[in-house]
Amino acid sequence: MRTIIAANRSTWSINFKEIVHYRELMWMLAYKDYRIRYAQTILGFTWAFIQPLFTLIIFILVFNKAAKVDTGTIPYPVFAMTGMWAWSYFSYVMVQAGSSIIGSQSLISKVYFPRLIIPLSKSIVGFIDFIIAFVMLVILMVYFGYAPSINILALPLIILAVVALSLAVGIWLSALSIRFRDIQYIIPFMVQIGLYVTPVAYPSSRIPPEYLTLYYLNPMAAVIDGFRWAVLDTPLPEIKFLTYSCIITIALFISGIYYFKRVERVMADIV
Repeated sequence: MRTIIAANRSTWSINFKEIVHYRELMWMLAYKDYRIRYAQTILGFTWAFIQPLFTLIIFILVFNKAAKVDTGTIPYPVFAMTGMWAWSYFSYVMVQAGSSIIGSQSLISKVYFPRLIIPLSKSIVGFIDFIIAFVMLVILMVYFGYAPSINILALPLIILAVVALSLAVGIWLSALSIRFRDIQYIIPFMVQIGLYVTPVAYPSSRIPPEYLTLYYLNPMAAVIDGFRWAVLDTPLPEIKFLTYSCIITIALFISGIYYFKRVERVMADIV
């Protein structure tokens, strides 16, 4: 396939055939990230289990034992791990995709390819954390004898929502970090703050009603509530809050693609 770079191509245009054509490069970048993630570490891939395990232990000590967070009939470790299942993927893609363009500057400045495959490759690697968190959740549910609800049939749609939101935020941050290098230092703080303003370790029912509208402007709040509804049969947020989440996710995704395509034109010059 011959690649033609058109200078007058519309900012809105996305050549999906071109992205498909470069799919092998996308998979290669994802595989490279996977290989070097735990390279030259003593425990290797074991770190992928140690990190969420210690996070879960901290949640149990702080929120369950000290703060006495009430999760009803749901064992707290199962409740918290369900939230971590969604958050682990979102936070990974947010961090890695946000700095992906800066980290690939030597490749970008030497050869042409659709730059969008760089943050896309990070979303593929993020499924490692997603699968590990899922395995840990299954182990906990078996240990506590907690069976999933029939709502589990809707889980694929909710997984699609967290992937779309993660990509939307990751694409925005990857494009912004090119012009504003401070973004790569702000992202870790965003992840830390987001962990506590999102119902990962506590139920959203703890939020006072007068603050719920503001609270659900964070679309991950509704996504995690959706995960718990699908797996644990907890109540869903009001329809208006779910609508907020959908609208914000779609707006972030479309505007992120638009801004990324604008920056892509000068990416090799300023990266």
